Parts: sequence; structure tokens; C-alpha cells
Amino acid sequence: MISISANLNIMIKAAEKASKSVIRDFGEVEKLQVSKKGPYDFVTKTDKHVEKILIEELSKTKKNYSFLSEEVGSIKNKDQENVWIIDPIDGTTNFLHGIPHFAICIALQSKKEIVSGLIFDPIKDEMFFAEKNKGAFLNNHRLRVSNKNSIEDCLFSSNHEGVKFSDLNMRYTGCAALDLAYVASGRLDGFFHNKINLWDVAAGTLLVEEAGGIVNDLNQYPINNIDIKASSTSINDQMLKSLENF
Repeated sequence: MISISANLNIMIKAAEKASKSVIRDFGEVEKLQVSKKGPYDFVTKTDKHVEKILIEELSKTKKNYSFLSEEVGSIKNKDQENVWIIDPIDGTTNFLHGIPHFAICIALQSKKEIVSGLIFDPIKDEMFFAEKNKGAFLNNHRLRVSNKNSIEDCLFSSNHEGVKFSDLNMRYTGCAALDLAYVASGRLDGFFHNKINLWDVAAGTLLVEEAGGIVNDLNQYPINNIDIKASSTSINDQMLKSLENF
């Protein structure tokens, strides 16, 4: 039986509640693909509605915690040392086009350090979560990064610029949070991306680290201009060498 903190339990319940709205609205988005208006305005409303649910649920027992969110930005409450970092739908473009690859992301930052992280893929019903020094999990199964030794055997993900730059075996999935969750679970061997936002990667970086992987220091960057490189330990040096000019 996995022992989780009260804060992580709150995060899980908030994500599960918000996911019901996401799944329902995703069904509507699929129908809107063939309409003249298209789904853009509808998806924008979904993003904001999911964010509202998450903020309400997380605030029920931690009323003084602050927030950093993609839609509303920073909400400073009495307790500014504990900050919920949320992305209501990471992979919005996928969602917009009816592609079932997106996630709800929640992280808790305490005294400038990420101590809890959750990435929930509601379509596949995959709940990735981690707590500092307690390991990383997918649903109830412990996660470990891959242990391949040759970079030629590895699979990486990045953004458009990364895919164009690199001669590694690359994928571009359109969801940075799930890319990091997949590195943590060994599905991918590495992920790199320039100029990304903290709410896209906060939960995932903890997942990778707690699964035995390596992530570069993100504290040197502003919250909306982060350069991230994450991988399994065994191929990290090889990856960094191949990305020296990225």
C-alpha cells in the first residue's frame, strides 16, 4: 500500500473531479471538429472551467496557499511559501483538434522547491504522481527511468525546434507534461525543450527525479522562459553532449 501525504491526496481528488469536466467536454470537441465555427472558443472555456474547479478544490483545505496557473497567473494569498502550480489542460492544441493526448497538471512548491507533483491523463486513466524522497508512481506502480546505455537505442521528445535541431530518434507529442511522465516511466529516454513555462514542467521534473532520472537546474530561469533537459541517468551525458548548441 502506497503511503501518500494529505496534500497529494487533495491533489488527486481535485484532478479526478476536474477530469469529469474534461472528458465530457472532449466528447463535445470531437463533434465540433466538423462544424464551421470550430472548437476554439469552447476549448478556451473548458480550460478556464477546469482551472476554476482545481483552484476551488485545492483551496478547500489549504485556504492560505498561493497559486500559479496558466490562465489566471499568480494568486498571492497569506501563505506565499506554499504555492499550487497548475496547468488545467497541458496539450491544449491536441485537445482542440480532438487528439486524446493531454493532461491535468498540479504541483506543490514549498519554499521554492517542488515537493509534490501530479500528471493525470484522463482519457487513458493514467495518474502519474510523485513526492519528494518518496518515489514516483503510475497509479499504484513504482516508476523507474529506462536503463539503456546507447543513445542510438533511445527515443526522445521535444518541441518543433528540438526535433528540427536534433539527429536523435525524435518524437513531438504536443504535451510536455506527459513527455516528462513518459521519461519517468521509461517509455521515453529523454525530453528537452527551450522557452517553456513552469506550469508545464513543475510536476514532471519531480516525477523524473523521483524515478531515478536527471533534470537540469530550473531555478536559474524565469517561470515562463525555462530551458529543460531531462533524461535517464545512463544516457544523460550523451544527450547533453548532443545538445551542446541547442
